[in-house]
Amino acid sequence: MPLRILVVASETKDQRDERRRYANTASHESYALALKALRDDLEIDSTSCVESGTQMSLRDLAQFDGIVFAGSPIQMHHVSDETRRAASFMRLVFDSGTPSFGSCAGLQIAAVAAGGATGPRQPGIEAALARNILTTDDGRDHPMLAGRPPVWTAPAMHSSVVTTLPPGARVLARNADTPVEAAEIRHGNGVFWGVQYHPEITLAEVAASLRRQASDLVDVGLAASIKAVEDHADRLQALSDDPARTDLAWQLGVDDQVTDTANRMREIGNFLSALEGDALRLPHWR
Repeated sequence: MPLRILVVASETKDQRDERRRYANTASHESYALALKALRDDLEIDSTSCVESGTQMSLRDLAQFDGIVFAGSPIQMHHVSDETRRAASFMRLVFDSGTPSFGSCAGLQIAAVAAGGATGPRQPGIEAALARNILTTDDGRDHPMLAGRPPVWTAPAMHSSVVTTLPPGARVLARNADTPVEAAEIRHGNGVFWGVQYHPEITLAEVAASLRRQASDLVDVGLAASIKAVEDHADRLQALSDDPARTDLAWQLGVDDQVTDTANRMREIGNFLSALEGDALRLPHWR
């Protein structure tokens, strides 16, 4: 039987509409497309964890083989109706025992829901690419990172990070400025795998995000001018259109960990593979 996956949005309606304007899809819609690109036989449903009236029951959540949290601008270190609802929904996911995965905000939601904390990233936004991601001792043999080299680059766009992992969590990868690039969180009945970067997004989506945030990137010193941001976005877009452009890959400092779709989405593919054998249901893989 095909795997049944629930994709969870944490963007507000206004944020979803804005992303559709500049990137054509809301984040959870983009994630569903990425999942389908890996496995076209998946049965995919979606819901929101930040809107009132959308809460699902334990019985509802238990019907899924896996639950995937998309990225969003949500800031889990700011108390709001949205952050409270997101954490509450994630705790229900843990209680359901259904294995879960998340990118960027998804990792932060899971960390806070399980008792950890998030905060602003120092020295600021990690934009376009997360470079020099390193596996930790715990991550070296972890099935989520199977197939990754010891050091790699991945698409990324975030200004906050997990600052404190909850009990029952392990750091699987980090880089110099992001203390948790990948983690496993065990809480209650559930297991969560997550990454701070975005294996699900294409370089075209990265380019669109850079253009939208061009002024901010100049303000924080990541680019000398808006034109410089636009030129960088143009190169990313061109490489997305033609991944065989070795000249662009060299200029951007990326390899097939970014340009090859299966490699870029390695962690998501490993999560789907683990679901097939119930490897993420308690007891855990080890």
